[in-house]
Amino acid sequence: MAKAAKSTKVTRRTFSAAFKQEAVRRMAERRAQGVSVQQIGRELDVRPEMLRVWKHQLAVPGGAPLADVFPGQGRLPSEQEEVRRLEREVKRLAQENAFLKSAAAYFARESR
Repeated sequence: MAKAAKSTKVTRRTFSAAFKQEAVRRMAERRAQGVSVQQIGRELDVRPEMLRVWKHQLAVPGGAPLADVFPGQGRLPSEQEEVRRLEREVKRLAQENAFLKSAAAYFARESR
């Protein structure tokens, strides 16, 4: 008999702006010593890709305040959330429109 798969919900970890800044600082120090980013990630219990992303975010020209570079607890500011939601809606509506156009063309051919 086949057993039903257990549903395990993975919770996403969040990191404070201070932790991210300290991780990037530590990564720079350890890289100067010749340690790999993978090893640094294991030491900090963070994926190496996240360390690279945080480093890139901190290197934003113009010296943006840290709160702007790492807003909140991993959530986008409300304006950016709204823009993304609207972009998803535009994409969905464009797909629906394309489907309706092809359906109308199909039925127009059938009626001839």
